[in-house]
Amino acid sequence: MEKHSTESNHGHTPVMRERMAALIAGKVQAMGERAVIIDATLGAGGHSEFFLTTFPLANVIGLDRDEAALNGARDRLAVFGGRFLGIGTRFDGLADILAHGEGELVQLARDQGISGALFDLGVSSMQLDQLERGFAYRADAPLDMRMDPTSGITAADVLNTYSHGDLARVLKTYGDERFAGKIASAVLREREKEPFTTSARLVELLYQTIPAATRRTGGHPAKRTFQALRVEVNNELESLERVLPQITGALNVGGRAVFMSYQSHEDKLVKKYFTELTTSTTPPGLPVDLPGTAPLFKQVTRGAETASEREIEDNPRAAPVRVRAIERIAEK
Repeated sequence: MEKHSTESNHGHTPVMRERMAALIAGKVQAMGERAVIIDATLGAGGHSEFFLTTFPLANVIGLDRDEAALNGARDRLAVFGGRFLGIGTRFDGLADILAHGEGELVQLARDQGISGALFDLGVSSMQLDQLERGFAYRADAPLDMRMDPTSGITAADVLNTYSHGDLARVLKTYGDERFAGKIASAVLREREKEPFTTSARLVELLYQTIPAATRRTGGHPAKRTFQALRVEVNNELESLERVLPQITGALNVGGRAVFMSYQSHEDKLVKKYFTELTTSTTPPGLPVDLPGTAPLFKQVTRGAETASEREIEDNPRAAPVRVRAIERIAEK
């Protein structure tokens, strides 16, 4: 497989790009110019660029709900001509695109199935670096956190309108925050004085609320709360639950879907779904699978793969990633 050596001036190197290409290579190369790869989290287009360069016959459909990211990626990938199509949608809009979308690449995907798919979950490096979007807790910015800044509630809306119970649930479930109840109480108390609008005030509240001993050993005290708010604002887990059957159902035989998770709740969802798809439904104790009960998929990765020390050294944002891949091995 050709190794892409051109240094991009479009920001950060995509996490584990060589490994992502290797995981989908088999069916993509076998399908040649009929291969369609779904880059379901397009972002700045780094993974798509690497795929289009590494597989010079293959095609890529990139999905992103962030219009600014989508336009930037389209400009970046224009050199690949009709082999790339960028579509503005959240990734759980995939089924609708495949059923009702227009264009040669969508039709090709509809006719041939998907040969490879990548889901690089969570917030992109580009979005983290746009301080005005409010994803980062190290700079004062509006509490927005929407991946699509044109619709939906903001992080400020969550802080200013959720009940104590709902806010504590969000912080606990999506941020694994030990002090969720205490933080929720502090937020409700402070918002009575003045609504939350920017991140600095929230960070200050977290410093005051989380015990000093935990602050010294648990990383930045705002990390878990900001993560939880982002997941809630963008319906990230609901979107992931919806897209898992969509993409596995769209794979052709030999096609693979790869998920890169950066948080435990994402990885648990992917792991659970992959386990269900790759397990026979024959009752225990029978020597062979009954007709129609053999699994249609196999897991490609053994457990969750992680980034190498070299990768993390070159790209620190790869440190928490967990990679799982699944392959369709038979039709229904």
